[in-house]
Amino acid sequence: MPSLPSKQLETFPNPKPARRYEILFDAPEFTCLCPLTGQPDFAHIKVRYIPDEKCIELKSFKLYLWSYRNEGAFHEAVTNQICDDLVAATDPHFLEVTGDFFVRGGVRTVVTATHKKG
Repeated sequence: MPSLPSKQLETFPNPKPARRYEILFDAPEFTCLCPLTGQPDFAHIKVRYIPDEKCIELKSFKLYLWSYRNEGAFHEAVTNQICDDLVAATDPHFLEVTGDFFVRGGVRTVVTATHKKG
């Protein structure tokens, strides 16, 4: 059965919760729609995080990013939403999402949203 886009982020137990280590996801093919024109916006999404008790399961992350393909979202909103959703799913020590959006109308947009556990 083929996979479908999903907002459901799956996690698994951190295999080394006592060690602070960094995980990087690099997704150079992110797509959403411009909420004003309906035209596709393309971006390179990078996620860096230091897990606490849970790690993000990679396939669910891919399906999660895919779920934005037909949604209208401003660059700032979608980058912050991805950050919020990943934090809600994993409660990491640190998480940073960078949305590097391709040039449109001569302007490139880079948005970075960061979370640090208090």
